Amino acid sequence: MTLTQLRAFLVITAAGSFSAAAAQLGMAQPSVSELVKRLEETYGVRLFTRGSRRLVLTAAGEALLPFAQQAVDAADGADRTLRDVTSLQGGVATFGLLRNANYYFLSRLLERFHSRYPDVRLRVIGLNSVEVAEAVAAGELEAGLVVLPIDADGLEVTPLRRDDVLYASADPSHTERPVAIEDLAAADLILYDAHYGWRDPTRRQLMERAQFAGVSLHARIEVEHIDSALDLVARGAGDTIVSGAVAAAPTFPAGVHTVRFAEPLHDTIALVRRQGVPLSPATRELARLARRMLLEP
Repeated sequence: MTLTQLRAFLVITAAGSFSAAAAQLGMAQPSVSELVKRLEETYGVRLFTRGSRRLVLTAAGEALLPFAQQAVDAADGADRTLRDVTSLQGGVATFGLLRNANYYFLSRLLERFHSRYPDVRLRVIGLNSVEVAEAVAAGELEAGLVVLPIDADGLEVTPLRRDDVLYASADPSHTERPVAIEDLAAADLILYDAHYGWRDPTRRQLMERAQFAGVSLHARIEVEHIDSALDLVARGAGDTIVSGAVAAAPTFPAGVHTVRFAEPLHDTIALVRRQGVPLSPATRELARLARRMLLEP
């Protein structure tokens, strides 16, 4: 039993004759008759009998009809789905964004993609870079944007943009000169991304510097979100670190001052994907738009 046989069976049933079915299928009538004949011979049954004006289903034909319809509908649905996915007329784009993506105007990324491809569903997860990298490596996400460094085993990493990391304080005397790692070790630090702690990529860079300098870094207060940290800093509870994009945002507290590190520190934003695994057309296009937006001046 083949889909071609089942499709011919359904068209004959609806058309009522082999000749009418052949015209709809774009086939010769003997070819259509042969498809049904082989199906009948395989199971030793008759599927049609001739009525006064049209072919009529036998009991065997009536029993086959719903299953034939289900099989053909399923095959047609599968065909539409795969064609939609490959033509950006459907499917799902799965992508991971670094938690502070909105400070880089990446919220506009989703709006721009949806306006161009309204039939494509978006599954975009905003996580810390650590978890984005792990989800891509595990195949849970197709691609994502992260801050380096991350554990890159099995990943293809494409750096896209570099941003300054700044020291932030409500006390002007703390930002009169560039901050050394020793100053950071002595400060009352308020750090965010508490769940990931020192696995966070920016914190990893600071920890490595501290180890080389022979000092230790400790957070006085740890919170989950950068907005909470900045609110505490604005109230004078301690100092923190922020990216240049965060410091330039309209929502950055007016009373908080920033300064660069004595040894400049940067966040490098990169696109990650699994090595040797092609992206779906939808995710590939989302990644292309993300790259373009990050590289825009």
